[in-house]
Amino acid sequence: MSVVEQYAPAHILTDGDLPDADDGGAIPVVLRYDPDLDPSMVCVALPGKGGRASRSREWTFSRALLEQGLRAPAGSGEVRVWPCGRVQAVVEFHSPQGCSVVQFDNKALIRFLRRTYQESAQPVTH
Repeated sequence: MSVVEQYAPAHILTDGDLPDADDGGAIPVVLRYDPDLDPSMVCVALPGKGGRASRSREWTFSRALLEQGLRAPAGSGEVRVWPCGRVQAVVEFHSPQGCSVVQFDNKALIRFLRRTYQESAQPVTH
């Protein structure tokens, strides 16, 4: 099976995580799914504060949590997801360094989830 990787524009809502350059507030977040590692998990990578040269921060969590959070508040612990109006969702990431709150358009997350389910449904050829 293949890795699904998608860039999704997102808006950082926490002041401490805002990018150094003002690019309208949208940053490219990497959504990744690797069914060979764990078919039930997804990874979200936020770029580092210093831009592309700095190290990204990654959270791996249940694909079901991401899907549930598009409809109703879901999660506890390190990752929480909830709908924000009809067309957006908020993902809250917790770490020892603090909390990052990121807002996505639902259509980007739905497109990513759809691709992950298509990939995991691919038959294995022998």
